[in-house]
Amino acid sequence: MGKIYLLMGKSSSGKDTLYKMLLKEDALSLHTIVPYTTRPMRVGERHGIEYFFCDEKRRKELQEAGKVIERRAYHTVEGIWNYFTVDDGQMELESNSYLMIGTLESYLSIRQYYGNHRVVPVYVEVEDGIRLQRALDRERSQKNPRYEELCRRFLADGVDFSEERLKAAGVERRFYNLCLEETKEAIKGYMLEQQ
Repeated sequence: MGKIYLLMGKSSSGKDTLYKMLLKEDALSLHTIVPYTTRPMRVGERHGIEYFFCDEKRRKELQEAGKVIERRAYHTVEGIWNYFTVDDGQMELESNSYLMIGTLESYLSIRQYYGNHRVVPVYVEVEDGIRLQRALDRERSQKNPRYEELCRRFLADGVDFSEERLKAAGVERRFYNLCLEETKEAIKGYMLEQQ
């Protein structure tokens, strides 16, 4: 029986890099679930790889069809950006385990949809100053940097991943990402224990 490992943490904590590293670990045999978003595509992203990029009309169609498992809407300086997971046939939990990136809210919704025994939280932390510098460096590399959105997201993370909310969700295990390779190995060991 497979599991869904939900990798989460504040913005610029290294989730995307760790996600790619963990997927390469043959011992874990992890599969991907590509989420959907209505936000603009960033430089280097590809449709169907990092996300399925769609417009608001398509999101509403999926929602009305009862296909949306969980959805998060962010009121950004450029409008509302939706991120959501769709029951679109990507998952076969009877035989496979999956790795996803999400938020605390998405973890709770997916856990409710699939059951506590199927969804495992993997929470990554990084010191705030390091995260802010990483976010600034990433934004600076974009064709049209969105610094106001970077600031909004950074501040919102403090609320979204507050100690109270993490405790209420039952997220106890944390992985401090000071060195990507060491963090990846620690997460890998944890995942192997859960299988």
